[in-house]
Amino acid sequence: MGSVTWRYFCYGCLFTSLTWTLLLFIYFNLSRESQPFRHVPVQGAQAFRNYPRKFQPRFTRGPAREPDPKRPNNWVREQHGAALDNRKADLSPEMGMIFNEQDQEIRDMGYHKHAFNVLISNRLGFHRDLPDTRNAKCKDKPYPLGLPPASVVICFFNEAFSALLRTVHSVLDRTPPVLLHEIILVDDHSELDDLKGDLDTYIQANLRGKVKLVRNEKREGLIRGRMIGASHATGEVLVFLDSHCEVNELWLQPLLAPILEDRHTVVCPVIDIISADTLVYSPSPIVRGGFNWGLHFKWDPVPLSDLGSREGAVAPIRSPTMAGGLFAMDRKYFNELGQYDSGMDIWGGENLEISFRIWMCGGRLLIIPCSRVGHIFRKRRPYGSPGGQDTMAHNSLRLAHVWMDEYKEQYFALRPELRTRDYGDIGERLAIRKRLGCNSFKWYLDNIYPEMQVSAAHPKPQQAVFVNKGAKRPKVLQRGRLRNLLVNKCLVAQGRPSQKGGIVVVKDCNSDDPEQEWAYDEEHELILAGLLCLDMSEIRSTDPPRLMKCHGSGGSQQWTLGVRGLPARPTGPSLQRRTENTWLS
Repeated sequence: MGSVTWRYFCYGCLFTSLTWTLLLFIYFNLSRESQPFRHVPVQGAQAFRNYPRKFQPRFTRGPAREPDPKRPNNWVREQHGAALDNRKADLSPEMGMIFNEQDQEIRDMGYHKHAFNVLISNRLGFHRDLPDTRNAKCKDKPYPLGLPPASVVICFFNEAFSALLRTVHSVLDRTPPVLLHEIILVDDHSELDDLKGDLDTYIQANLRGKVKLVRNEKREGLIRGRMIGASHATGEVLVFLDSHCEVNELWLQPLLAPILEDRHTVVCPVIDIISADTLVYSPSPIVRGGFNWGLHFKWDPVPLSDLGSREGAVAPIRSPTMAGGLFAMDRKYFNELGQYDSGMDIWGGENLEISFRIWMCGGRLLIIPCSRVGHIFRKRRPYGSPGGQDTMAHNSLRLAHVWMDEYKEQYFALRPELRTRDYGDIGERLAIRKRLGCNSFKWYLDNIYPEMQVSAAHPKPQQAVFVNKGAKRPKVLQRGRLRNLLVNKCLVAQGRPSQKGGIVVVKDCNSDDPEQEWAYDEEHELILAGLLCLDMSEIRSTDPPRLMKCHGSGGSQQWTLGVRGLPARPTGPSLQRRTENTWLS
Protein backbone atom coordinates (compact mmCIF):
# COMPACT_ATOMS: atom_id res chain seq x y z
CA MET A 1 0.00 0.00 0.00
CA GLY A 2 2.79 2.35 0.90
CA SER A 3 4.60 1.77 -2.39
CA VAL A 4 1.43 2.63 -4.33
CA THR A 5 1.01 5.88 -2.39
CA TRP A 6 4.64 6.79 -2.98
CA ARG A 7 4.28 6.08 -6.70
CA TYR A 8 1.23 8.36 -7.04
CA PHE A 9 3.06 11.05 -5.07
CA CYS A 10 5.93 10.91 -7.57
CA TYR A 11 3.51 11.05 -10.50
CA GLY A 12 1.91 14.17 -8.96
CA CYS A 13 5.26 15.89 -8.52
CA LEU A 14 6.24 15.05 -12.10
CA PHE A 15 2.93 16.38 -13.47
CA THR A 16 3.24 19.59 -11.43
CA SER A 17 6.81 20.15 -12.63
CA LEU A 18 5.83 19.66 -16.27
CA THR A 19 2.89 22.06 -15.86
CA TRP A 20 5.05 24.81 -14.35
CA THR A 21 7.74 24.27 -16.99
CA LEU A 22 5.18 24.70 -19.76
CA LEU A 23 3.66 27.83 -18.16
CA LEU A 24 7.08 29.45 -17.63
CA PHE A 25 8.03 28.65 -21.23
CA ILE A 26 4.89 30.36 -22.52
CA TYR A 27 5.40 33.35 -20.23
CA PHE A 28 9.02 33.99 -21.19
CA ASN A 29 8.28 33.35 -24.85
CA LEU A 30 5.62 36.06 -24.86
CA SER A 31 7.87 38.42 -22.90
CA ARG A 32 10.71 37.92 -25.37
CA GLU A 33 8.46 38.42 -28.37
CA SER A 34 7.23 41.74 -27.03
CA GLN A 35 10.78 43.11 -27.04
CA PRO A 36 10.91 44.75 -30.52
CA PHE A 37 9.78 48.06 -29.04
CA ARG A 38 12.69 50.31 -28.19
CA HIS A 39 12.71 53.84 -26.88
CA VAL A 40 12.99 54.82 -30.51
CA PRO A 41 9.58 54.03 -32.03
CA VAL A 42 9.56 50.90 -34.15
CA GLN A 43 9.68 51.28 -37.89
CA GLY A 44 6.66 49.87 -39.65
CA ALA A 45 6.04 46.26 -40.48
CA GLN A 46 9.51 44.95 -39.71
CA ALA A 47 9.01 45.33 -35.98
CA PHE A 48 6.10 42.91 -36.01
CA ARG A 49 7.71 39.89 -37.66
CA ASN A 50 7.98 38.04 -34.33
CA TYR A 51 5.07 39.72 -32.58
CA PRO A 52 2.38 37.27 -31.35
CA ARG A 53 -0.42 37.11 -33.88
CA LYS A 54 -3.00 37.54 -31.14
CA PHE A 55 -1.73 41.04 -30.44
CA GLN A 56 -0.79 42.04 -33.96
CA PRO A 57 -2.61 45.12 -35.31
CA ARG A 58 -3.86 45.33 -38.87
CA PHE A 59 -1.88 47.57 -41.16
CA THR A 60 -1.07 47.74 -44.83
CA ARG A 61 2.31 46.35 -45.87
CA GLY A 62 5.08 48.25 -47.56
CA PRO A 63 6.22 51.84 -47.25
CA ALA A 64 3.68 53.16 -49.75
CA ARG A 65 1.37 52.12 -52.55
CA GLU A 66 1.57 53.32 -56.12
CA PRO A 67 -1.94 53.67 -57.59
CA ASP A 68 -2.88 54.21 -61.19
CA PRO A 69 -2.60 57.97 -61.86
CA LYS A 70 -5.19 57.63 -64.64
CA ARG A 71 -7.90 56.94 -62.07
CA PRO A 72 -7.29 59.56 -59.37
CA ASN A 73 -10.74 59.63 -57.82
CA ASN A 74 -11.30 55.86 -57.50
CA TRP A 75 -7.92 54.39 -56.68
CA VAL A 76 -8.42 54.25 -52.90
CA ARG A 77 -11.70 52.36 -53.24
CA GLU A 78 -10.20 49.99 -55.79
CA GLN A 79 -7.31 49.25 -53.47
CA HIS A 80 -9.46 48.54 -50.41
CA GLY A 81 -12.85 47.63 -51.86
CA ALA A 82 -15.87 47.31 -49.59
CA ALA A 83 -13.65 47.27 -46.52
CA LEU A 84 -13.69 51.06 -46.60
CA ASP A 85 -17.38 51.01 -45.78
CA ASN A 86 -17.54 47.99 -43.50
CA ARG A 87 -14.25 47.84 -41.64
CA LYS A 88 -13.98 48.26 -37.88
CA ALA A 89 -11.28 50.59 -36.64
CA ASP A 90 -11.61 49.70 -32.96
CA LEU A 91 -8.24 48.77 -31.52
CA SER A 92 -7.83 45.59 -29.54
CA PRO A 93 -7.42 46.21 -25.78
CA GLU A 94 -4.18 44.21 -25.95
CA MET A 95 -2.60 47.05 -27.96
CA GLY A 96 -2.07 48.99 -24.76
CA MET A 97 -1.10 46.08 -22.53
CA ILE A 98 2.22 46.22 -20.71
CA PHE A 99 4.10 42.91 -20.80
CA ASN A 100 7.37 43.92 -19.17
CA GLU A 101 9.32 46.80 -17.67
CA GLN A 102 10.47 48.02 -21.07
CA ASP A 103 6.87 48.43 -22.22
CA GLN A 104 6.13 50.40 -19.05
CA GLU A 105 9.13 52.64 -19.63
CA ILE A 106 8.18 53.29 -23.26
CA ARG A 107 4.66 54.21 -22.20
CA ASP A 108 5.78 56.50 -19.37
CA MET A 109 8.51 58.20 -21.39
CA GLY A 110 6.09 58.60 -24.28
CA TYR A 111 3.64 60.49 -22.14
CA HIS A 112 6.46 62.57 -20.70
CA LYS A 113 8.07 63.47 -24.04
CA HIS A 114 5.07 63.47 -26.37
CA ALA A 115 1.91 63.64 -24.19
CA PHE A 116 0.29 60.60 -25.78
CA ASN A 117 0.57 56.80 -25.66
CA VAL A 118 3.68 56.07 -27.70
CA LEU A 119 3.53 52.36 -26.81
CA ILE A 120 0.30 51.97 -28.80
CA SER A 121 1.57 54.30 -31.51
CA ASN A 122 4.65 52.11 -32.00
CA ARG A 123 2.56 48.95 -32.16
CA LEU A 124 0.26 50.45 -34.78
CA GLY A 125 3.09 50.83 -37.27
CA PHE A 126 3.03 53.35 -40.10
CA HIS A 127 -0.17 52.26 -41.85
CA ARG A 128 -3.62 51.46 -40.53
CA ASP A 129 -7.23 51.40 -41.66
CA LEU A 130 -9.48 54.25 -40.55
CA PRO A 131 -13.28 54.47 -40.32
CA ASP A 132 -14.84 56.60 -43.05
CA THR A 133 -16.36 59.36 -40.92
CA ARG A 134 -17.80 61.45 -43.75
CA ASN A 135 -21.48 62.06 -44.32
CA ALA A 136 -22.89 59.51 -46.77
CA LYS A 137 -23.60 62.29 -49.28
CA CYS A 138 -19.89 63.00 -49.55
CA LYS A 139 -19.28 59.63 -51.19
CA ASP A 140 -21.33 60.62 -54.23
CA LYS A 141 -20.02 64.17 -54.49
CA PRO A 142 -18.17 64.82 -57.79
CA TYR A 143 -15.04 66.97 -58.05
CA PRO A 144 -13.81 68.86 -61.09
CA LEU A 145 -10.95 67.69 -63.25
CA GLY A 146 -7.77 69.70 -63.30
CA LEU A 147 -7.49 70.23 -59.55
CA PRO A 148 -4.23 72.00 -58.64
CA PRO A 149 -1.43 69.80 -57.21
CA ALA A 150 -0.51 70.40 -53.57
CA SER A 151 2.64 70.62 -51.50
CA VAL A 152 2.01 69.17 -48.03
CA VAL A 153 4.12 70.94 -45.38
CA ILE A 154 4.62 69.17 -42.04
CA CYS A 155 6.68 71.00 -39.42
CA PHE A 156 7.82 68.96 -36.42
CA PHE A 157 9.85 69.31 -33.24
CA ASN A 158 10.69 66.27 -31.08
CA GLU A 159 7.75 64.34 -32.54
CA ALA A 160 7.33 60.63 -31.87
CA PHE A 161 8.93 58.76 -34.78
CA SER A 162 5.99 56.43 -35.32
CA ALA A 163 3.41 59.25 -35.25
CA LEU A 164 5.41 61.36 -37.71
CA LEU A 165 5.84 58.50 -40.18
CA ARG A 166 2.20 57.47 -39.84
CA THR A 167 1.25 61.04 -40.75
CA VAL A 168 3.46 60.90 -43.84
CA HIS A 169 2.26 57.47 -44.95
CA SER A 170 -1.39 58.35 -44.43
CA VAL A 171 -0.91 61.19 -46.95
CA LEU A 172 0.87 58.88 -49.40
CA ASP A 173 -1.66 56.07 -48.95
CA ARG A 174 -4.81 58.17 -49.38
CA THR A 175 -3.81 60.87 -51.89
CA PRO A 176 -3.87 60.44 -55.66
CA PRO A 177 -0.28 60.94 -56.88
CA VAL A 178 -1.47 63.33 -59.59
CA LEU A 179 -2.61 65.71 -56.83
CA LEU A 180 0.34 65.23 -54.45
CA HIS A 181 3.20 67.36 -55.73
CA GLU A 182 5.46 66.75 -52.73
CA ILE A 183 5.65 66.33 -48.97
CA ILE A 184 8.00 68.72 -47.19
CA LEU A 185 9.10 67.80 -43.66
CA VAL A 186 10.58 70.68 -41.68
CA ASP A 187 12.63 69.55 -38.68
CA ASP A 188 12.65 72.47 -36.26
CA HIS A 189 16.01 71.51 -34.73
CA SER A 190 14.71 68.41 -32.94
CA GLU A 191 16.79 66.96 -30.12
CA LEU A 192 15.74 63.28 -30.30
CA ASP A 193 18.29 60.93 -31.85
CA ASP A 194 15.79 58.92 -33.90
CA LEU A 195 14.70 62.08 -35.72
CA LYS A 196 18.23 62.51 -37.06
CA GLY A 197 20.07 59.56 -38.60
CA ASP A 198 17.19 57.08 -38.37
CA LEU A 199 14.82 59.46 -40.15
CA ASP A 200 17.38 60.22 -42.88
CA THR A 201 17.93 56.51 -43.44
CA TYR A 202 14.23 55.73 -43.60
CA ILE A 203 13.48 58.51 -46.08
CA GLN A 204 16.38 57.49 -48.31
CA ALA A 205 15.31 53.84 -48.26
CA ASN A 206 11.53 54.20 -48.55
CA LEU A 207 10.46 57.74 -49.44
CA ARG A 208 13.11 58.99 -51.83
CA GLY A 209 11.61 61.25 -54.48
CA LYS A 210 8.37 61.67 -52.52
CA VAL A 211 9.47 63.43 -49.34
CA LYS A 212 11.82 66.39 -48.95
CA LEU A 213 13.42 66.89 -45.52
CA VAL A 214 14.45 70.41 -44.48
CA ARG A 215 16.37 70.86 -41.22
CA ASN A 216 16.46 74.19 -39.37
CA GLU A 217 19.84 75.11 -37.93
CA LYS A 218 18.17 76.51 -34.80
CA ARG A 219 14.77 76.36 -33.15
CA GLU A 220 12.48 78.63 -35.13
CA GLY A 221 9.10 77.50 -33.84
CA LEU A 222 6.00 76.37 -35.70
CA ILE A 223 5.27 79.79 -37.21
CA ARG A 224 8.62 80.49 -38.86
CA GLY A 225 9.08 76.76 -39.49
CA ARG A 226 5.99 76.74 -41.69
CA MET A 227 7.23 79.80 -43.53
CA ILE A 228 10.50 77.98 -44.21
CA GLY A 229 8.58 74.95 -45.47
CA ALA A 230 6.44 77.13 -47.73
CA SER A 231 9.57 78.75 -49.19
CA HIS A 232 10.74 75.29 -50.36
CA ALA A 233 7.34 74.33 -51.81
CA THR A 234 6.65 74.42 -55.53
CA GLY A 235 3.09 73.04 -55.70
CA GLU A 236 0.21 75.34 -56.62
CA VAL A 237 -1.49 74.80 -53.26
CA LEU A 238 0.01 74.68 -49.77
CA VAL A 239 -1.46 72.19 -47.30
CA PHE A 240 -0.24 72.54 -43.72
CA LEU A 241 -0.58 69.54 -41.41
CA ASP A 242 0.52 68.87 -37.85
CA SER A 243 2.99 66.03 -37.33
CA HIS A 244 0.57 63.76 -35.42
CA CYS A 245 -2.30 63.46 -37.91
CA GLU A 246 -3.85 60.82 -40.15
CA VAL A 247 -5.73 61.90 -43.25
CA ASN A 248 -8.91 60.04 -44.15
CA GLU A 249 -10.36 58.81 -47.44
CA LEU A 250 -10.63 61.36 -50.30
CA TRP A 251 -9.47 64.11 -47.97
CA LEU A 252 -7.65 66.35 -50.46
CA GLN A 253 -10.08 66.74 -53.36
CA PRO A 254 -12.74 68.55 -51.25
CA LEU A 255 -10.07 71.03 -50.11
CA LEU A 256 -8.72 71.75 -53.60
CA ALA A 257 -12.07 72.29 -55.32
CA PRO A 258 -13.02 75.56 -53.52
CA ILE A 259 -9.49 76.91 -54.12
CA LEU A 260 -9.81 76.12 -57.83
CA GLU A 261 -13.09 78.04 -57.84
CA ASP A 262 -11.69 81.06 -55.97
CA ARG A 263 -7.98 81.33 -55.17
CA HIS A 264 -8.75 83.69 -52.29
CA THR A 265 -10.44 80.87 -50.39
CA VAL A 266 -8.68 79.21 -47.43
CA VAL A 267 -10.08 75.84 -46.42
CA CYS A 268 -9.87 73.58 -43.36
CA PRO A 269 -10.90 69.93 -42.99
CA VAL A 270 -13.11 68.69 -40.20
CA ILE A 271 -10.66 67.62 -37.51
CA ASP A 272 -11.52 64.16 -36.23
CA ILE A 273 -10.34 63.02 -32.81
CA ILE A 274 -7.52 60.55 -32.22
CA SER A 275 -7.42 59.73 -28.52
CA ALA A 276 -4.10 60.55 -26.87
CA ASP A 277 -4.53 57.55 -24.56
CA THR A 278 -5.85 54.81 -26.88
CA LEU A 279 -5.22 56.24 -30.39
CA VAL A 280 -8.77 55.25 -31.30
CA TYR A 281 -10.00 57.31 -34.25
CA SER A 282 -13.48 58.79 -33.77
CA PRO A 283 -15.55 61.34 -35.71
CA SER A 284 -15.82 64.95 -34.69
CA PRO A 285 -19.08 66.92 -34.87
CA ILE A 286 -19.42 69.68 -37.44
CA VAL A 287 -18.43 72.88 -35.64
CA ARG A 288 -16.78 76.14 -36.62
CA GLY A 289 -13.98 78.21 -35.13
CA GLY A 290 -14.41 81.16 -32.81
CA PHE A 291 -12.46 82.93 -30.07
CA ASN A 292 -12.91 84.70 -26.77
CA TRP A 293 -11.59 88.06 -25.64
CA GLY A 294 -8.68 86.31 -23.95
CA LEU A 295 -7.68 85.52 -27.58
CA HIS A 296 -8.04 81.79 -27.10
CA PHE A 297 -9.44 79.76 -29.96
CA LYS A 298 -12.65 77.82 -29.26
CA TRP A 299 -15.16 75.71 -31.14
CA ASP A 300 -18.68 77.05 -31.72
CA PRO A 301 -21.84 75.36 -32.96
CA VAL A 302 -22.68 76.18 -36.56
CA PRO A 303 -25.55 78.72 -36.75
CA LEU A 304 -28.75 77.26 -38.16
CA SER A 305 -28.74 79.96 -40.84
CA ASP A 306 -25.53 78.44 -42.24
CA LEU A 307 -27.04 74.97 -42.50
CA GLY A 308 -29.94 75.82 -44.78
CA SER A 309 -28.13 75.70 -48.12
CA ARG A 310 -29.05 73.35 -50.95
CA GLU A 311 -26.11 71.04 -50.15
CA GLY A 312 -27.22 70.70 -46.54
CA ALA A 313 -24.84 68.84 -44.22
CA VAL A 314 -22.03 68.65 -46.79
CA ALA A 315 -21.99 72.35 -47.70
CA PRO A 316 -18.85 74.40 -46.88
CA ILE A 317 -19.18 76.34 -43.61
CA ARG A 318 -18.01 79.91 -43.11
CA SER A 319 -15.72 79.92 -40.07
CA PRO A 320 -14.66 83.13 -38.27
CA THR A 321 -11.37 81.51 -37.22
CA MET A 322 -9.34 78.37 -37.82
CA ALA A 323 -7.74 76.01 -35.30
CA GLY A 324 -4.50 76.57 -37.20
CA GLY A 325 -2.97 73.12 -37.40
CA LEU A 326 -4.60 71.93 -40.62
CA PHE A 327 -5.51 74.12 -43.60
CA ALA A 328 -4.91 74.65 -47.31
CA MET A 329 -4.56 77.76 -49.47
CA ASP A 330 -3.19 78.87 -52.82
CA ARG A 331 0.60 79.24 -52.53
CA LYS A 332 0.76 82.58 -54.33
CA TYR A 333 -2.14 83.90 -52.25
CA PHE A 334 -0.28 82.83 -49.08
CA ASN A 335 2.61 85.08 -50.13
CA GLU A 336 0.37 87.94 -51.26
CA LEU A 337 -1.49 87.89 -47.96
CA GLY A 338 1.71 88.23 -45.96
CA GLN A 339 2.41 84.60 -45.00
CA TYR A 340 2.71 84.51 -41.19
CA ASP A 341 3.89 87.26 -38.87
CA SER A 342 7.60 86.40 -38.57
CA GLY A 343 7.78 88.55 -35.42
CA MET A 344 5.67 85.97 -33.60
CA ASP A 345 7.60 83.36 -31.65
CA ILE A 346 7.31 79.54 -31.55
CA TRP A 347 3.55 78.95 -31.20
CA GLY A 348 0.27 80.59 -30.22
CA GLY A 349 -2.04 83.24 -31.65
CA GLU A 350 -0.92 82.76 -35.25
CA ASN A 351 -4.17 80.99 -36.10
CA LEU A 352 -6.29 83.96 -35.00
CA GLU A 353 -3.95 86.43 -36.72
CA ILE A 354 -4.18 84.73 -40.11
CA SER A 355 -7.95 84.20 -39.66
CA PHE A 356 -8.57 87.90 -39.03
CA ARG A 357 -6.30 88.79 -41.96
CA ILE A 358 -8.07 86.45 -44.38
CA TRP A 359 -11.53 87.83 -43.67
CA MET A 360 -10.59 91.50 -43.21
CA CYS A 361 -8.47 91.61 -46.38
CA GLY A 362 -10.90 90.17 -48.92
CA GLY A 363 -10.57 86.40 -48.53
CA ARG A 364 -12.85 83.79 -47.02
CA LEU A 365 -12.27 80.92 -44.61
CA LEU A 366 -14.28 77.72 -44.96
CA ILE A 367 -14.55 74.39 -43.15
CA ILE A 368 -15.16 71.53 -45.62
CA PRO A 369 -17.31 68.76 -44.06
CA CYS A 370 -16.35 66.19 -46.73
CA SER A 371 -12.65 66.45 -45.86
CA ARG A 372 -11.70 64.59 -42.67
CA VAL A 373 -8.30 64.51 -40.98
CA GLY A 374 -7.66 62.89 -37.61
CA HIS A 375 -5.50 64.66 -35.05
CA ILE A 376 -4.07 63.44 -31.74
CA PHE A 377 -5.56 65.85 -29.20
CA ARG A 378 -3.04 66.05 -26.40
CA LYS A 379 -3.96 67.49 -23.02
CA ARG A 380 -0.78 69.58 -22.86
CA ARG A 381 2.07 70.78 -25.03
CA PRO A 382 4.98 68.48 -24.17
CA TYR A 383 7.63 70.98 -25.19
CA GLY A 384 8.00 74.49 -23.93
CA SER A 385 9.42 77.65 -25.43
CA PRO A 386 13.11 78.62 -25.29
CA GLY A 387 13.82 80.37 -22.02
CA GLY A 388 10.32 79.60 -20.78
CA GLN A 389 8.93 82.73 -22.43
CA ASP A 390 5.18 83.24 -22.72
CA THR A 391 4.98 83.23 -26.51
CA MET A 392 1.20 83.15 -26.46
CA ALA A 393 1.08 86.54 -24.74
CA HIS A 394 3.76 88.02 -27.02
CA ASN A 395 2.01 86.83 -30.17
CA SER A 396 -1.43 87.87 -28.96
CA LEU A 397 -0.14 91.38 -28.27
CA ARG A 398 1.14 91.66 -31.84
CA LEU A 399 -2.14 90.56 -33.41
CA ALA A 400 -4.15 92.81 -31.06
CA HIS A 401 -2.13 95.91 -31.95
CA VAL A 402 -2.14 95.19 -35.69
CA TRP A 403 -5.68 93.95 -36.31
CA MET A 404 -8.10 94.64 -33.47
CA ASP A 405 -8.21 98.47 -33.52
CA GLU A 406 -10.08 99.80 -30.47
CA TYR A 407 -11.31 96.30 -29.61
CA LYS A 408 -7.89 95.42 -28.25
CA GLU A 409 -9.16 97.04 -25.05
CA GLN A 410 -11.35 93.97 -24.61
CA TYR A 411 -8.18 91.91 -24.44
CA PHE A 412 -6.46 94.29 -22.04
CA ALA A 413 -9.51 94.17 -19.79
CA LEU A 414 -8.59 90.53 -19.21
CA ARG A 415 -4.80 90.97 -19.35
CA PRO A 416 -4.05 94.42 -17.92
CA GLU A 417 -0.53 93.35 -16.97
CA LEU A 418 0.33 93.09 -20.69
CA ARG A 419 -0.59 96.66 -21.54
CA THR A 420 3.01 97.89 -21.18
CA ARG A 421 4.84 94.75 -22.33
CA ASP A 422 7.10 95.06 -25.36
CA TYR A 423 5.86 93.22 -28.46
CA GLY A 424 8.49 94.21 -31.02
CA ASP A 425 8.26 96.16 -34.26
CA ILE A 426 4.91 95.78 -36.06
CA GLY A 427 5.58 98.33 -38.80
CA GLU A 428 5.84 95.69 -41.52
CA ARG A 429 2.54 94.09 -40.51
CA LEU A 430 0.75 97.45 -40.43
CA ALA A 431 2.14 98.15 -43.91
CA ILE A 432 0.66 94.85 -45.17
CA ARG A 433 -2.73 95.82 -43.75
CA LYS A 434 -2.55 99.17 -45.54
CA ARG A 435 -1.31 97.62 -48.82
CA LEU A 436 -4.16 95.10 -48.89
CA GLY A 437 -6.79 97.73 -48.04
CA CYS A 438 -8.18 95.62 -45.22
CA ASN A 439 -11.45 96.28 -43.42
CA SER A 440 -11.74 97.34 -39.79
CA PHE A 441 -12.13 94.90 -36.93
CA LYS A 442 -15.60 96.32 -36.36
CA TRP A 443 -16.47 95.20 -39.90
CA TYR A 444 -15.20 91.73 -39.02
CA LEU A 445 -17.37 91.55 -35.89
CA ASP A 446 -20.44 92.90 -37.67
CA ASN A 447 -20.21 90.73 -40.77
CA ILE A 448 -18.23 87.61 -39.90
CA TYR A 449 -18.69 87.05 -36.16
CA PRO A 450 -21.81 88.94 -35.03
CA GLU A 451 -22.26 86.37 -32.25
CA MET A 452 -19.34 87.98 -30.42
CA GLN A 453 -20.62 90.44 -27.84
CA VAL A 454 -18.69 93.43 -26.57
CA SER A 455 -18.67 94.76 -23.04
CA ALA A 456 -19.24 98.37 -22.02
CA ALA A 457 -16.75 101.06 -22.97
CA HIS A 458 -14.96 100.76 -19.60
CA PRO A 459 -15.24 97.13 -18.55
CA LYS A 460 -14.25 96.00 -15.11
CA PRO A 461 -10.93 94.16 -15.21
CA GLN A 462 -11.02 90.36 -15.26
CA GLN A 463 -14.72 90.06 -16.07
CA ALA A 464 -15.74 87.54 -18.70
CA VAL A 465 -16.90 89.91 -21.43
CA PHE A 466 -18.21 87.69 -24.18
CA VAL A 467 -21.36 85.78 -24.88
CA ASN A 468 -22.03 83.63 -27.91
CA LYS A 469 -25.57 83.91 -29.18
CA GLY A 470 -27.16 80.57 -29.82
CA ALA A 471 -24.20 78.57 -28.55
CA LYS A 472 -25.39 75.61 -26.54
CA ARG A 473 -23.21 75.48 -23.48
CA PRO A 474 -23.29 73.02 -20.58
CA LYS A 475 -25.77 74.07 -17.91
CA VAL A 476 -24.10 75.54 -14.84
CA LEU A 477 -25.21 73.65 -11.75
CA GLN A 478 -23.42 75.68 -9.06
CA ARG A 479 -21.41 78.87 -8.75
CA GLY A 480 -19.21 79.96 -5.91
CA ARG A 481 -15.75 79.79 -4.39
CA LEU A 482 -13.66 76.74 -3.67
CA ARG A 483 -12.90 77.26 0.00
CA ASN A 484 -10.52 75.20 2.13
CA LEU A 485 -12.34 74.94 5.44
CA LEU A 486 -9.22 74.16 7.48
CA VAL A 487 -7.38 77.38 6.58
CA ASN A 488 -10.40 79.39 5.36
CA LYS A 489 -8.72 80.26 2.06
CA CYS A 490 -9.99 80.01 -1.52
CA LEU A 491 -8.59 78.30 -4.60
CA VAL A 492 -7.47 80.84 -7.24
CA ALA A 493 -5.08 81.11 -10.15
CA GLN A 494 -1.47 81.75 -9.19
CA GLY A 495 -1.25 84.27 -12.04
CA ARG A 496 -4.12 85.41 -14.22
CA PRO A 497 -7.21 83.21 -14.63
CA SER A 498 -6.79 83.54 -18.42
CA GLN A 499 -3.24 82.11 -18.37
CA LYS A 500 -3.44 78.64 -19.90
CA GLY A 501 -1.29 76.11 -18.05
CA GLY A 502 -1.12 78.19 -14.86
CA ILE A 503 -1.30 76.37 -11.54
CA VAL A 504 -3.81 77.10 -8.79
CA VAL A 505 -3.04 78.17 -5.22
CA VAL A 506 -5.01 79.19 -2.12
CA LYS A 507 -5.37 82.83 -1.11
CA ASP A 508 -7.56 84.89 1.19
CA CYS A 509 -11.19 84.70 0.10
CA ASN A 510 -12.75 87.84 -1.37
CA SER A 511 -16.45 87.67 -2.24
CA ASP A 512 -16.09 90.70 -4.55
CA ASP A 513 -13.26 89.24 -6.63
CA PRO A 514 -14.59 87.68 -9.88
CA GLU A 515 -11.26 85.88 -10.31
CA GLN A 516 -12.22 83.62 -7.41
CA GLU A 517 -15.57 82.53 -8.83
CA TRP A 518 -15.85 78.94 -10.03
CA ALA A 519 -18.67 77.38 -12.01
CA TYR A 520 -19.56 73.68 -11.85
CA ASP A 521 -21.50 72.53 -14.91
CA GLU A 522 -23.42 69.48 -16.06
CA GLU A 523 -20.31 68.10 -17.78
CA HIS A 524 -18.63 68.04 -14.33
CA GLU A 525 -16.16 70.78 -15.26
CA LEU A 526 -14.85 73.37 -12.80
CA ILE A 527 -14.39 76.66 -14.69
CA LEU A 528 -12.61 79.65 -13.18
CA ALA A 529 -13.91 83.13 -14.03
CA GLY A 530 -15.74 81.72 -17.06
CA LEU A 531 -12.47 81.09 -18.90
CA LEU A 532 -10.41 77.95 -18.22
CA CYS A 533 -11.07 74.54 -16.66
CA LEU A 534 -9.36 72.90 -13.71
CA ASP A 535 -7.31 70.06 -15.21
CA MET A 536 -5.49 67.22 -13.48
CA SER A 537 -2.73 65.19 -15.10
CA GLU A 538 -3.90 61.65 -15.83
CA ILE A 539 -0.33 60.39 -16.07
CA ARG A 540 1.46 61.90 -13.08
CA SER A 541 -0.98 62.22 -10.21
CA THR A 542 1.62 64.12 -8.17
CA ASP A 543 1.47 67.07 -10.56
CA PRO A 544 -0.60 70.00 -9.28
CA PRO A 545 -3.90 70.84 -10.97
CA ARG A 546 -3.64 73.44 -13.72
CA LEU A 547 -5.95 75.75 -15.65
CA MET A 548 -6.36 74.48 -19.19
CA LYS A 549 -8.63 75.05 -22.15
CA CYS A 550 -11.94 73.26 -21.59
CA HIS A 551 -11.94 70.26 -23.95
CA GLY A 552 -15.35 68.85 -23.02
CA SER A 553 -14.09 65.27 -23.08
CA GLY A 554 -14.25 64.56 -19.35
CA GLY A 555 -11.25 62.61 -18.12
CA SER A 556 -8.69 65.02 -16.70
CA GLN A 557 -11.34 67.78 -16.35
CA GLN A 558 -14.16 65.70 -14.90
CA TRP A 559 -14.80 66.43 -11.23
CA THR A 560 -17.45 64.87 -9.04
CA LEU A 561 -19.11 66.36 -5.99
CA GLY A 562 -18.34 64.10 -3.07
CA VAL A 563 -19.30 64.23 0.57
CA ARG A 564 -20.82 67.58 1.63
CA GLY A 565 -20.61 68.86 -1.93
CA LEU A 566 -16.83 69.06 -2.09
CA PRO A 567 -15.18 68.52 -5.48
CA ALA A 568 -12.97 65.48 -5.98
CA ARG A 569 -11.79 63.16 -8.70
CA PRO A 570 -11.10 59.45 -8.16
CA THR A 571 -7.63 59.61 -9.70
CA GLY A 572 -5.41 58.80 -6.75
CA PRO A 573 -4.76 59.55 -3.10
CA SER A 574 -2.65 62.63 -3.82
CA LEU A 575 -5.57 64.45 -5.42
CA GLN A 576 -7.95 63.32 -2.71
CA ARG A 577 -5.66 64.87 -0.11
CA ARG A 578 -5.65 68.13 -2.03
CA THR A 579 -9.42 68.36 -2.12
CA GLU A 580 -10.78 66.52 0.91
CA ASN A 581 -11.25 69.70 2.93
CA THR A 582 -12.56 71.90 0.13
CA TRP A 583 -16.06 73.34 -0.09
CA LEU A 584 -17.88 75.00 -2.98
CA SER A 585 -19.43 78.00 -1.24
